[in-house]
Amino acid sequence: MLLSLIVPCYNEQEALPLFYRETTKVLSEMQCDYELLLVNDGSRDNTLSIMKDLAAKDPHVLYFSFSRNFGKEAAMYAGFSNARGDYVAVMDADLQDPPSLLPEMVKILESGEYDSVATRRIDRAGEPPVRSWFARRFYELINRISDADIVDGARDFRLMTRAMTDAVLSMSEYNRFSKGIFGWVGFKTYWMPYENVERVAGVTKWSFWKLFKYAIDGIINFSQAPLSIASWFGMIMTGVSFLFLIFIVVRRLIWGDPVAGWASTICVIIFIGGLQLFCLGIIGQYLAKTYMEVKNRPHFIISDTNAGHAVKIR
Repeated sequence: MLLSLIVPCYNEQEALPLFYRETTKVLSEMQCDYELLLVNDGSRDNTLSIMKDLAAKDPHVLYFSFSRNFGKEAAMYAGFSNARGDYVAVMDADLQDPPSLLPEMVKILESGEYDSVATRRIDRAGEPPVRSWFARRFYELINRISDADIVDGARDFRLMTRAMTDAVLSMSEYNRFSKGIFGWVGFKTYWMPYENVERVAGVTKWSFWKLFKYAIDGIINFSQAPLSIASWFGMIMTGVSFLFLIFIVVRRLIWGDPVAGWASTICVIIFIGGLQLFCLGIIGQYLAKTYMEVKNRPHFIISDTNAGHAVKIR
């Protein structure tokens, strides 16, 4: 059995040596063949130098360095494209994904009952309350409006069989949302709960704004509900305006009252104009995603690697 561990890295010079030490310790105790796929996502610190040093002393380490920052989703996809293992795992380098869980995850897959072992946090200790609240609302919303099964607290840390890995890899869209992809492809998943772990070093790269944009991407990628909402808004406002038009005509014919209220008229015009722009914005988001897909640009470009079989561009 060959175990592939995909580790996306962006400015992880402090955490990466600690991650390597802890992970290789666990893997050596498991006594299995493995490969560590370290993906440098355009880091601006010494992450790549550390990867090269690790690869020089350990033949299990393969590094892939992007020509620029393409994002975590592209780094994960690069790992899937180059992983050769019978079992494939995705982990973060900050040790928030405990390597100590790997033996149990492998044991569950070897039972043959499941195709994937995914982790989920049972608490959000250390996370700002506002961020936790928005995260929970996001999971509730996307599970209601899409056909992707995403569990609240789900992490990217998971171990998959070769069959599920190939299924994820076959979904080659440019605009990727892996949490949704993992749920969409199906397969039987065992959810492993664990308590939240703080970063071992460095700082998080995910600000509230980045997480918000990531959530919007997930909703657009896996649901057409926003387009339906825009359509319903249009029909409702058309119906309301028609009723108001009838009311004004009847009022004029029966009572002869002039139509007064310049300020209120302007407010209504601004409201309807804003609603139209909002709906156009929703449509624009879908058009932008389509535009990026049809250009067929590569998900990533690898500028440096020690893996001769590497997919240079995909």
